[in-house]
Amino acid sequence: MLPEIRTPHPFRCHCGAVEAEVTLSNALATARRCDCSFCRRRGAVAVSAPLDGFRITKGAENLTLYQFGTRTAKHWFCKTCGIYTHHQRRSNPNQLGVNAACLEGVNPRDLDPVPWADGVNHPSDRT
Repeated sequence: MLPEIRTPHPFRCHCGAVEAEVTLSNALATARRCDCSFCRRRGAVAVSAPLDGFRITKGAENLTLYQFGTRTAKHWFCKTCGIYTHHQRRSNPNQLGVNAACLEGVNPRDLDPVPWADGVNHPSDRT
C-alpha cells in the first residue's frame, strides 16, 4: 500500500540538516530510476516536482552541488550525511527529480516495480 502524500509533503535528508516541503507533480506516480552513468551508481528512486514545488525550510547552506558531462543537470547532496536530495533535470530544466527516500513516511521499496528511464541514450547526448 502506498503512503499518503500530503501537499506539500515533508522532506529531509538522513541527518536532518536539510529539510524541505515538496509539492509533487503527480504524487508517487512519477517514480522512476535512471541508468545514466551517475544515476545507476547513485541508485535512488526519483519523483517529479516543478521547480516552484520544492521549498527548503532548513539547511540550504548545507547542500552541495555536483555537475558532470553537459553540466545541465544539477545534483544536490547534504554536506553532512552525503544523501542525494534532489536534482534539476537536464531533460526538463523546469522540473526537479526528488529523492523519494527523503519524503517522510515513504519507503522506495513500496513503489516497486519502478520504471527505468534510458539515461544512457539521453536525447541531449545525440548530435
